[in-house]
Amino acid sequence: MPALKLHPDRLFPAGTGTRNVARRLYSTIERLPIVSPHGHTDPRWFADDEPWSDASALFITPDHYVFRMLYSQGIPLEDLGIPRADGGPVETDARRIWRTFAANYHLFRGTPSRLWLDHAFATVFDIDRRLDATTADWYFDHINACLAKPEFRPRALFERFNIEVIATTESPLDQLGAHRKIRDSGWAGRVITAYRPDPVVDPEFPGFRDNVVRLGGLTGENTLRWSGYLNAHRIRRDYFKTMGATSTDHGHPTARTFSFDAAQCQRLLDRALDGSMTADEAEAFRGQMLTEMAQMSLDDGLVMQIHPGASRNHNPKLLREFGRDKGADIPTRTDYVRSLGPLLERVGNERGLTVILFTLDETTYARELAPLAGHYPALKLGPPWWFHDSVEGMQRYLGAVVETAGFYNTVGFNDDTRAFMSIPARHDVWRRIACRVLASAVLEHRLDEDEAFELAPELAYGLARKAYCL
Repeated sequence: MPALKLHPDRLFPAGTGTRNVARRLYSTIERLPIVSPHGHTDPRWFADDEPWSDASALFITPDHYVFRMLYSQGIPLEDLGIPRADGGPVETDARRIWRTFAANYHLFRGTPSRLWLDHAFATVFDIDRRLDATTADWYFDHINACLAKPEFRPRALFERFNIEVIATTESPLDQLGAHRKIRDSGWAGRVITAYRPDPVVDPEFPGFRDNVVRLGGLTGENTLRWSGYLNAHRIRRDYFKTMGATSTDHGHPTARTFSFDAAQCQRLLDRALDGSMTADEAEAFRGQMLTEMAQMSLDDGLVMQIHPGASRNHNPKLLREFGRDKGADIPTRTDYVRSLGPLLERVGNERGLTVILFTLDETTYARELAPLAGHYPALKLGPPWWFHDSVEGMQRYLGAVVETAGFYNTVGFNDDTRAFMSIPARHDVWRRIACRVLASAVLEHRLDEDEAFELAPELAYGLARKAYCL
């Protein structure tokens, strides 16, 4: 039976001298608290503190990294228990779902998911044998037995993982009941929200008009008028701040921004509400709202995150049958220099504003993003995201941006995940790669050793904590 063992030098350089420096650097940051300033874990987990039902519900159903790989090899989402939009039949036998996953675990060889999953199996559940078809039932029973214990409930694992703070992501229409419940419970764990306005700033979002009307009902503002619509956002942002929010998040198809006058904005809003917008007008509306949100962040202090460049729900069949966010989002080419021009003209020179830029288009790191962040006081660079949250992706990122933007115009790391069990693993991978890069710089005499030891905790912890005002 193949063993599952995490090598203590995993991801460190092969060369003895560089590896030794990386080891020493890592020993100083390995046990630092986790700051998770942006992600998609469910706040109800921490509000209700109920046990997860089974291994499949924990590792497979909520993790699009897992089920998109299986789907790519011809395994229907129904076989993995993913709910259909029409309520049609799907597999409900959790053990059978797990067996399907285990029998195909070899598909994850060489992927970040394999690193994360093996880390969770070994460090959270003390498993010492590799997952495959022959160990599937043993894994399922062992993990389920663990999940029945109090020390494997969400709050206990939050504390065991040494998480200092975690941010979830909610719509302006969310009443944040789970966050209120966490606050009222007296539990010391810090779970905060982040303002994600996509449902009420994207005219192509399903139910956009009804969402805007609901926004007005929540705030007492006339959201059919441009001034009232903006005031409603200000009111909800203030409410989110009372629930701990320090940031906003914007998942737009592109990074385009605009700076129209109020009359033009009202015309765009009117067309968005009556459903007569063209695709170009919808893009103009979204881009105007990025500029407006940047101005609001300057006013209220919320850090702004822009996550552009995903062609979301690219598979029409899956969208029809299973709904949004089912692993069919694909990266696209993204422009930042011209697209962000209107926003940067208005607020780019403001020292009191932080706008964090992410990308799925790695070609922009050295050409656009690093030079922008290396100049504009308002800009910082987010870590490798989504498809590039990987060993090679992290090295490409640091190699491409640091020479122009420096380390201190980056924001360290965030895990951006729905998969709670993967959070310690994701941070561990980043910390090991950061130490690898720093060690190489020391041995190549591009960085003094004392500077590397100062940078390591910043990359692991300090930069994220400062950038997100935590």
